[in-house]
Amino acid sequence: MSKEYDREIIPLAKSLRKNATPEENKLWYQYLSSVKPRFQRQKCIDRFIADFYCAKAKLIIELDGVQHFTPEGKEKDEIRTEILERYNITILRIPNGEIKRNFEKVCLFIDVFLERFR
Repeated sequence: MSKEYDREIIPLAKSLRKNATPEENKLWYQYLSSVKPRFQRQKCIDRFIADFYCAKAKLIIELDGVQHFTPEGKEKDEIRTEILERYNITILRIPNGEIKRNFEKVCLFIDVFLERFR
């Protein structure tokens, strides 16, 4: 199944790249921008925008702020995950607090997942 996307969300994806959260910037500039296999930021897939996407590993990394822990946020994430998993994509959800408190462990966690794709 190809990863089609809604072209109308491209401007939003560009805006999100320019206005990334501090946690997204930290993960990108201190780790993902130089890791192999290659990642993309704010990648449009279907009707969604993934924080980080690695095509070779079929992996999305989502950094979750407080809105993801509300009942409404959890429900939206479940629906989104169900749709994206139809593309055989794995989704790693990482709370923003983990980026702040355990950055090295987060990078190690991602590294372990990526090892089989190198």
